[in-house]
Amino acid sequence: MAGIPEDPVAEQHDLKRALGPIHLIALGIGAIIGAGIFVLTGHAAASYAGPGVVVSFAIAGTGCLFAGLCYAEYAAMIPVAGSAYTYTYATMGRFLAWIIGWNLVLEYLAAGSTVAVGWSGYFSDLMAKQLGMPIPAQFDGAPFKLEGFHHLVATGAYFNLPAVALVALVTFVLIVGVNMSANFNNLMVAIKLAIVLVVIFVGFNHIVPANHQPFIPDNTGTFGQFGWTGVFRATGVIFFAYIGFDAVSVAAQEARNPQRDVPLGILGSLIICTVLYMLMSWVVTGIAPYASLNVAHPVSQAVDAIADTRWLTPYVNVGAVVGLASVVLVLLLGQSRIFYAMSKDGMIPELFSQIHPKFKTPWRGSLITGFFCALGAGVLPLDILGELVSIGTLLAFVIVCIGVMMLRVNRPKVKRPFRAPVIWLVGPLGIFMCGFMMVFLPLDTWIRLAVWTVIGLIIYALYSRSHAKPARFKLEDAS
Repeated sequence: MAGIPEDPVAEQHDLKRALGPIHLIALGIGAIIGAGIFVLTGHAAASYAGPGVVVSFAIAGTGCLFAGLCYAEYAAMIPVAGSAYTYTYATMGRFLAWIIGWNLVLEYLAAGSTVAVGWSGYFSDLMAKQLGMPIPAQFDGAPFKLEGFHHLVATGAYFNLPAVALVALVTFVLIVGVNMSANFNNLMVAIKLAIVLVVIFVGFNHIVPANHQPFIPDNTGTFGQFGWTGVFRATGVIFFAYIGFDAVSVAAQEARNPQRDVPLGILGSLIICTVLYMLMSWVVTGIAPYASLNVAHPVSQAVDAIADTRWLTPYVNVGAVVGLASVVLVLLLGQSRIFYAMSKDGMIPELFSQIHPKFKTPWRGSLITGFFCALGAGVLPLDILGELVSIGTLLAFVIVCIGVMMLRVNRPKVKRPFRAPVIWLVGPLGIFMCGFMMVFLPLDTWIRLAVWTVIGLIIYALYSRSHAKPARFKLEDAS
């Protein structure tokens, strides 16, 4: 088939094609269903949108759907590891590819650490309340917390032991093999989806209509605090919950039939998760007042608010522990594969693309990724980690939408196993929606992105520019 590289299974040291469409959809759901449902729903409702967070999820999901259609077209044409980085390298050159790759490094590392810290909170609550074995405070949090933008204060803790332990376990699973990782992920996805569906179905019968009034609370007089500006502000906050569909395209080189399976994985997981997010946010804000949900465990807080649903609390905690663990797995899988792709292109040292002779995984890259993710999860608080995620991803989505439209003009005859429908509507809408969410992100996020980008440009000038190789994937016109 024109434009498709040889099957890497034929090469002893390349990645193994082991993932089918069900694996990939589960991979996407594994990344998407987690922090959004179990943490961000309550925070966004209590701080920004009230019950109108349902609308925020719909807006964010729609923006991701437009970007996802463009992603699916790219992924089908360029079915190799690396996601938006590889797509950009093949179509727009190495400099823009470096910018995207560097931002994706920030996205996946910060997101993995963030979710690991969130997992630690639920795990500690489960250990203390359900099992009666509280974790000592010295090992149950970051040694610092952020006050304002610059001020770090000591918490008395040494490091976040549960978060570090989770990252270590996930790193081991990823090194042992992607097939084992996918099966492990499928089991975790099944457990957390069962919990989510039970909460939705049980909660629907106990919604208090008064909790949804007003559906969009009046603005407090401050931009972004309730009213429609609050609903829009919440889209940028909860966007963190949707980044998982990008992880499907990262695993394209390990898909058995990437031209068919990767688009199915991207769009299938995105649609399923958007529906679940909207239903869950409707139920959670219906069974508990939205102002009470600004806690680390909003779903268990909500079901605990009503006597008839209180029996669900321990199951929700278990679902959150399982769900957030699977998110960390998929994020670290994505990070190691982006390092693999960048290393193959000479952007970073080749040790990141060295494949284990037995397990057929980029084990050195996984070890390094796991180390830095564990370091971030162990010593940094959620305040810092959470702000480092969304903006780089949104920028990558914008560039993907632009790149797909450019290719439609510059290379109209390239074989496209999947074509984004109505591209001159879908592409601009993807750019607009992602740009719209970027505008509503805090200034601190933009500053940190600028600092990270400057560091990346220095690395590019000192190493990547002189070591970069020609793009590994060349698009060919259909015969």
